[in-house]
Amino acid sequence: MAPLDWGLGHTTRCIPVIRCLQGLGHKVLFAGNAAQRSFIKENFEGIDFIHLDGYAITYSRRNKWLQAGLLLQIPGILRKIRAEHEWLKKLCGERQIDGIISDNRYGLWHESVPSVIMTHQLRVKTGLGNMADGAVQRTHYRMLNRFGATWVADAPDDANLAGELSHPKVLPHTASYIGLLSRFANDGISRVEPVYEKLLILISGPEPQRTEFSQMLWRQAVKYGGPVTFVEGSEDAPAPAIIPAHITYHRRIAGPALEGLIREASVVVCRSGYSTIMDLVALGKKAVLIPTPGQTEQEYLARRMRECGYFFSIRQDDMNIAEVVAHNGQQPALSKNDIPLPPSPAHNANAKGGIRHQAHLASDHFSGFQKAVDEAQAFGPPRGIQSGFRMHEEVIRDWTRQL
Repeated sequence: MAPLDWGLGHTTRCIPVIRCLQGLGHKVLFAGNAAQRSFIKENFEGIDFIHLDGYAITYSRRNKWLQAGLLLQIPGILRKIRAEHEWLKKLCGERQIDGIISDNRYGLWHESVPSVIMTHQLRVKTGLGNMADGAVQRTHYRMLNRFGATWVADAPDDANLAGELSHPKVLPHTASYIGLLSRFANDGISRVEPVYEKLLILISGPEPQRTEFSQMLWRQAVKYGGPVTFVEGSEDAPAPAIIPAHITYHRRIAGPALEGLIREASVVVCRSGYSTIMDLVALGKKAVLIPTPGQTEQEYLARRMRECGYFFSIRQDDMNIAEVVAHNGQQPALSKNDIPLPPSPAHNANAKGGIRHQAHLASDHFSGFQKAVDEAQAFGPPRGIQSGFRMHEEVIRDWTRQL
């Protein structure tokens, strides 16, 4: 099993898959870089490891150059894909590999070994318009169809999370939906009541955006009036010289300890990565999503979560923690180019107080915290979506029978 190395999101959603494989009695060989291997070691025993270089994607510090910078890296990414394909052929010749599961690593397919690729993004948002999106999708499908199966990490019906990303008009001929994947979707977990006004800040993502995001939110956390838990998301990040008494600081935290922090927080502030969104849904949390500026997938997901009434979201440039927490049930002031769609009644049937109204969206005024907590009840995914976290087990069981 080998996930992409863009942050840890692709690695975290491998946890339920590995858990299922071990439950079926299979031996797992995990391939990844040092950070990925360390994370999996913290969560599992009885797994073998092997080093596999990542794609080493870098992000521009200037948001307006982010897409151009990614496009310039495409030749390097294609070389990595070819190199990892040759690496895999050699590995399969040296070791007994019965099946391959790749998470968004396009070179890890084999002609004679059953190979699966996991993704949630069939329709790639380039930010360059529908024509460019269509051209990229055709190339994407050719790469996906090299695998024996494409597992799409989302619900197959209208109560899905990724929207157009996972539900394009035409699917690859190898595609099937495996439901939602979360490291926290486990029936044995204990329930923890949220602590009133407690804020959890989770920093994640590739550099240099991760560091800039951390520095921005740290300045806001210092000013925040309530208790804050701040998780840096990096072992290499230097700890702040002065940590105020109301802030609990962690460089990195994982497993049950992280789950406990998320459960006891009243609001989670984090990026709008897809794996993070699945974790929040699994735990039924309220959250403020802040997409990485210029990363079109995260911007789309943040906008979709807000428009569907699932989670509150805000642009990074507009972020102010004290105001956002007090405003958590409302929308920020909108520009004329950022008009959201009304939320679907079906998606908000479980919301306290009915459907969230849009009339107050342009207001610049923020209400008190208690009123905001009441307003925030209008955000939340439909309860029925929780059943999607067990769907992958049957898919994996059926696939392993052919190994």
